[in-house]
Amino acid sequence: MDTTRSENACGTGSALPPTTVDGSSFSLDKAIVYLENHANSQSDATEGEIDQARLLRKIDLHIVPIALAAYTLQFLDKVDLNYAAVMGLNLDLGLVGNNFNNVGSATYIANLVAELPTGYIVQKVRPGKWLGMNIILWGVVTACTAAVTNYRGLLVCRILLGILEAATPPCLMLITSMWYTKSEAIWRFSIWYCGLGIAQILGSLISWGFQQVPHEALSGWRIMFVVLGCVTAAAGVWALISLPDSPMEVAWLTESEKRVAIQRVAANQTGIKHTHFKWQHLQELIMDPQMWFLTAMTVLPSMSSGVITFYSSTLIRNFGFSAQRSALLNMPSGAVSILASLTSAYFAYKSENCALVFAVYSCIAAVGSGLMSFLSSSNRAGLLVGIYLVNMETVTLFLNFWLTTSNVAGHTKRAASNALIAGAFAVGNIVGPQLFKPKDAPQFIPAKIVLLSTQLSAAVISVGLRVYYGYKNKTRDAAEQTMTQSGELRETKKIEWLNITDTENATFRYRY
Repeated sequence: MDTTRSENACGTGSALPPTTVDGSSFSLDKAIVYLENHANSQSDATEGEIDQARLLRKIDLHIVPIALAAYTLQFLDKVDLNYAAVMGLNLDLGLVGNNFNNVGSATYIANLVAELPTGYIVQKVRPGKWLGMNIILWGVVTACTAAVTNYRGLLVCRILLGILEAATPPCLMLITSMWYTKSEAIWRFSIWYCGLGIAQILGSLISWGFQQVPHEALSGWRIMFVVLGCVTAAAGVWALISLPDSPMEVAWLTESEKRVAIQRVAANQTGIKHTHFKWQHLQELIMDPQMWFLTAMTVLPSMSSGVITFYSSTLIRNFGFSAQRSALLNMPSGAVSILASLTSAYFAYKSENCALVFAVYSCIAAVGSGLMSFLSSSNRAGLLVGIYLVNMETVTLFLNFWLTTSNVAGHTKRAASNALIAGAFAVGNIVGPQLFKPKDAPQFIPAKIVLLSTQLSAAVISVGLRVYYGYKNKTRDAAEQTMTQSGELRETKKIEWLNITDTENATFRYRY
């Protein structure tokens, strides 16, 4: 049967796909083509002799450290502006009015615009190499920020940073889904997402440290940008050389290990690599209700990132602390982010109910926003607790990453959905900084109340997504049972490698 007929036969997802489909190299995932071409190759061990636990450790060693470093540096190179603000950047560059807010929003506007082609690019190129190149370039831009002398120069640097960092979440999401089963992936997402908390802690220490280093020619914040930029560029070289693009293209696995690595993720039914761009997948993405749920669940919580990325140190300083002490008092925010990331992954893994874990952590963050909004300004301990609890919201993004990579199939749809979620995060961060208007300083009560509302709304929407996934799974289970009883149930050969979407594949079941 030709490619068009085999895929259209699976079209609506209202019934299980009919008859056996052999497919062609055009319709099949590159992973299954690789398996078939190397089925009889000689290697040092048979597939049954491969220690899968050892193989998983080997995969982790080559992916997780680089992913953790990339995400740490991505956030650190954003949050450095937060720390630079209390180190004298605003005064040195003559920032007035909404200048600082505009710089924060411009980074994410550029990020959002860059995400539009990213979904197409990451499907066509080697994601590891693409990410490494972008990390090197944004490291150079970070270092060059030390040379800016006015608002326009800072704006240009942050726009370039936003463009170059756009590759990070889609590439890491795609690479993680290539190598890990769905149950394994949530832990890997959690680990590399700890980079956010690590960046908060490192940023606080770095800010405090550079405030102790007086220099006649360079301000402390300028030295900080140079050092961070050089470290980032070095990490980019590491990623360019070492981050794997797919199981078929690495030199550190034997042929047998490659085949096992491919076969172990076949049950995901989301494939590994396919470079053919399909417009119908993009059209389906736009009409898919789950993507509207996931987008809203990303935009609303990410508005709180305005507090974490740009204003946490400023808010703490407004409680009456010095600039140096404000930097140190921001460190517990990072610890909370790390703790939230690991505990949320644990509860999501154990309960197999990621969407409800999302709702619980959103509600905890809402408590933090409530404390920030309504406590007396004299209750500095309570206000600090509020800021720390808001960091519980950070885990919602990686939980969305897992929900997206687990539940979206079809390569074009998958790549585009990764970029969409990253873009939705940018939208929230565009809006977030604008909530903190200078006229509302120093308490910024209206902004805090908006954050409280968005966090509670995100919790409600995540419960709605859980209900939607449950309904879809029950509908497909009922259809399968009916067809089994009537004798109409037929198996489609290699369906997990046919590059069909979760909607087209009625054997697909959603994870929530």
